[in-house]
Amino acid sequence: MSSTTDPLFTPLSVGNLTLRNRLVMSPMTRGFSPDGVPPEFAPDYYGRRAENEIGLIVTEGIGVDHPAALGDSTGTGWDYPDLHGDAALAGWKKVVDRVHAAGSAIFPQLWHHGGLRLEGTGRHPEAISVRPSGNWGPEPGPFQPPHYREQITTMTRPITESEIADLIAGFARSAANAMKVGFDGIALHGAHGYMIDTFFWDVTNQRTDRWGGPSLRERAAFGVELVKAVRAEAGNTPIMFRFSQWKLHDYDAYLAETPQELEELLGPLTDAGVDIFDASTRKFAVPAFDGSPLTLAGWAKKITGKPTMAVGGVTLATDLQSSFIDGSPAEDNLPAVRERIAGGEFDLIGIGRSLLTNPDWGTRVRLGQPLKSFKPEDNGTQV
Repeated sequence: MSSTTDPLFTPLSVGNLTLRNRLVMSPMTRGFSPDGVPPEFAPDYYGRRAENEIGLIVTEGIGVDHPAALGDSTGTGWDYPDLHGDAALAGWKKVVDRVHAAGSAIFPQLWHHGGLRLEGTGRHPEAISVRPSGNWGPEPGPFQPPHYREQITTMTRPITESEIADLIAGFARSAANAMKVGFDGIALHGAHGYMIDTFFWDVTNQRTDRWGGPSLRERAAFGVELVKAVRAEAGNTPIMFRFSQWKLHDYDAYLAETPQELEELLGPLTDAGVDIFDASTRKFAVPAFDGSPLTLAGWAKKITGKPTMAVGGVTLATDLQSSFIDGSPAEDNLPAVRERIAGGEFDLIGIGRSLLTNPDWGTRVRLGQPLKSFKPEDNGTQV
């Protein structure tokens, strides 16, 4: 299959942006920024993937301009970058310029840990971690270290109305910073149990004011206002929104049990200004709901009419958590990706762990060359 007929290598226009193909570097936490500034290797790290056919780079999660944005959210540290402050913005400008020189687009993923952050950690240890209703949610899973599990479940007070306004303003300031730096769009992390997602999930949002309620449409209010604020700063550039069913502390969680419930979330977000939905799953091809073969990305497109991205286990045989322990053999599941893109089920495919192992992933796939298997140590790559 030539690159002119391969669905993976066809362009896609989203608003005022044209992507050269359907390949996306999925956001992956790095943890090499103890001072909040992208490390010296960051321009080459991202640029190398752009030079090898990845049409859109979505950065690692970047802390928004809010004191409680980042901290220890896993029990393993908090060396994550910021999207505020002169030094951090200068560092991201180098990354953006390098990716643009390679002919690709780049979005920053705006990130806030919310209730997953341990109080007393991060660059602002005095900041209070913010939660919609003060509770953590279910019991922590076995993948969190014991000291984290013991501390994180402590009940805190619900976030106040004025604190919600400050939080939304912090996202908006960071979006404005992204535009100043030259990013091509904004990616919002609204998944996995982090700040935005905790407002969506009925387990962590038990509010009875305008920010909560029994329906997903009511619990979408925070996300809607946040998207509107980001849109005001981003102008006509695309906004990508990541959502998920699963959470870091509950892999079996469901935000939406039915397509109708999913519409209650995605419909208001679409009206607020989202251009692309990033449907985060652990296996991209798994049907989202009983009675239909459609994936979560497929349902998102059917419901909203917007371009969507599928992600989860692309060209890898084993699941996320297992691969970090034992690695994962490469697996050619790209025929299923091509079929779904060609058929219009979704529009973009996010590549994660395999792209850490294979920075030349796009070139290898275009030329029909084999991919290397993922090793646990690849998660710490700086190449």
